[in-house]
Amino acid sequence: MYQISNEKFGLFVTELRKKKNLTQKDLAEKLYVSDKTVSKWERGVSPTKGY
Repeated sequence: MYQISNEKFGLFVTELRKKKNLTQKDLAEKLYVSDKTVSKWERGVSPTKGY
């Protein structure tokens, strides 16, 4: 199984979010997570497992 790094996942999330003209808060509300979680994803700080 292919595994993506946290940094690549963060860039992917950021790119898609911006294409949809969403703020981190907007995306967080749609995914039922906090905007801090989205920020961590985008910075590659938080592990993506379990989300």
